[in-house]
Amino acid sequence: MSRILVVDDDPHLLRALTIALTARGHRTTAVPDATAALRAAATHAPDLAVIDLGLPDMDGINIIESLRGWSTAPIIVLSARHDETAKINALDAGADDYVTKPFGMGEFLARIRAALRRAAPAEEQPVVTTAAFTVDLAAKRVTTAAGETRLTPTEWHLLEILVRNPGRLVTQRQLLQEVWGPRYEKETNYLRVHLANLRRKLEPVPSRPHHLITEPGIGYRFVPGNPDDPGTPGTRDG
Repeated sequence: MSRILVVDDDPHLLRALTIALTARGHRTTAVPDATAALRAAATHAPDLAVIDLGLPDMDGINIIESLRGWSTAPIIVLSARHDETAKINALDAGADDYVTKPFGMGEFLARIRAALRRAAPAEEQPVVTTAAFTVDLAAKRVTTAAGETRLTPTEWHLLEILVRNPGRLVTQRQLLQEVWGPRYEKETNYLRVHLANLRRKLEPVPSRPHHLITEPGIGYRFVPGNPDDPGTPGTRDG
């Protein structure tokens, strides 16, 4: 049973989500504004948060940034804002998924299940070492020469998929479906944003990556390389 925080100023939607989530065994805390959301999160840390952006007292982005300061719980944005800038800002702030209103309850609940599965401990979790960084899949931890590097849950999930497929091309469609769902198959800008952040955090020279390689217009590839020989730099953009 997971604890889910739902933040939205629409009382009818809050009620509908509370009923749907509670019926599926989740402990749901539903609040109408950012102040109550931050208070509730501090009192009982959620396993997942659903956050509207247009709140009466504060933009939902502020809640995302606050939660990301101490929590790795998945965050799903549920918003009426359809523009690309709003989506990018939310993802950059640390959101894992972005659902626009109106939405189908069945698909939304499936996204919650998927996010909770991704956040759960996985089996067969090796340690993968490259010349630039080490990925401990069991501990969900990444370290570089400078020490442990903090990743957002979305960044971690993208990295984990690539690391579990060393040397193999993982298509843009595969990544988008796995991380965000089938409705986001064309949102390649999501991948550009998060891969750029991963390279900035993990590659010694982000503009000339050795391990997180772009296959322009197709997908991405993780190249482990020899820890003593990082190999040939790859493509950064795309």
